[in-house]
Amino acid sequence: MNKFNSLLFAAFIAISFAACKKDSDEPVIVVPPSDGSTLTLNGLIGAEAGSAAGNSVYVDFSADKQTAVDRDSWDLGFYAGADFKVILNASNGSSAIVVNKSDLNSVTAADFDPNALKVGQGLGTFSLIDDPREANIINKTAIAAISATDAENKVYIINRKGGAATVLANDELYKIRVLRKGSGYTLQYAKVTETTFKTLDITKNADANFQFASLVKGNTVSVEPAKASWDVVWGYSMYYTATFPYAFSDLVFINSLAGVSAAAVSTTVKAYAAFAESDLATVTFSSSRDVIGSTWRTSPGQNGTGGGVKTDIFYLVKDGSGNVYKLKFNSFISNDGGTRGKPVIEYKLIKKG
Repeated sequence: MNKFNSLLFAAFIAISFAACKKDSDEPVIVVPPSDGSTLTLNGLIGAEAGSAAGNSVYVDFSADKQTAVDRDSWDLGFYAGADFKVILNASNGSSAIVVNKSDLNSVTAADFDPNALKVGQGLGTFSLIDDPREANIINKTAIAAISATDAENKVYIINRKGGAATVLANDELYKIRVLRKGSGYTLQYAKVTETTFKTLDITKNADANFQFASLVKGNTVSVEPAKASWDVVWGYSMYYTATFPYAFSDLVFINSLAGVSAAAVSTTVKAYAAFAESDLATVTFSSSRDVIGSTWRTSPGQNGTGGGVKTDIFYLVKDGSGNVYKLKFNSFISNDGGTRGKPVIEYKLIKKG
C-alpha cells in the first residue's frame, strides 16, 4: 500500500471511529419491563429459623431482581425527601424513647428506665416505634421531625434490637441526637455508658428514599436499592396485632414513597390466570404501604406447623413507571410445600406503563 493510500485508509478509519463514537452517544436504550417471572426470595442468611429470617428482601418486578439485605446491618434511616425525618429499623424490632435533654454527653442510664423500651408480646405502645398503622412510614415516627432550631432536637435512647419484649444491656443501648446540617443531617451518637459522643454527617440523595446509618459501625450503609429500583419488600418487621405493637415475619410492604400502589383481588371475582388489563377498570389501587402486609398467608400455629399461602387471593402492583403486575404467592412454609424464610412468588405483566 503506497503512502497516499495509507493516509486515505487512516483517515477513513478515524472518520468511521468518530462517527461510531458519536452514534454510540446518541441512542438511548430503554430496557423493556420484564414480562414476569417466578422468584424464590432469599430470606435466610444461614441456619436461622425461617420465622426470624435474617434478610429483608427487596423485589423489582420490572427487572426480575431481588436484593437481600441483612436486617441487622442498619439502625437509622434518614429521609431523603423535603422533610427532615428519621426512621428506626422496624425489621430489627427497634424502639426509642426521648430524654428531655439536648446535651448528649450529659445523658446517663439514670435518665431513663430501660423497661420503657420494651415492645412486643403485649408490651409497649406505638409511640416507641414508627407507627405501622399509618399509610406512610414517615407519617408518625418515634423520633420527632428534626427541627431547624438545634435546641429543640432532644436526645433519644435507642434499643436497636428488640421486638420480643427484650431490651439490650445498658452498654449496648445507644443515645442519639440528630440535627440539621444544610440540606442534610448530623447524627450525634454514643453508647449510653460513654461520656463522649461521635458525629456522622448524612447527605440527602435524591435517588433514594433514605440514607441509612449503623450505630455499631459508625458509618452510612447501603440498604434499600434506589427508590426507582424496587417495588415490594418482604421480611420480619415490627407491625401490630390487635391494639399493640408486635414483631413477626412474612410481612410485605410496598414502596409507597416512590409511587408504588397495590390492590387485592379475590379469586371469586377473577382467577389469577384470567385477570387481564381489561379488568383493571374496576380496580382501586391503594398507596398504603401495608396494603399487602400479611394478608397473603395464614399464619402457622404456635408450634410452627400449619398455615400456608391463601389461594383465594392475589394482588396487583403498579410500579412508579405505571407498569402493572399481577402477583401471587405460591408457597412459604412446609405445609404448602415451601420453606419458611424462602417464599416463592409469581408475577406477570398485564399493563405496560
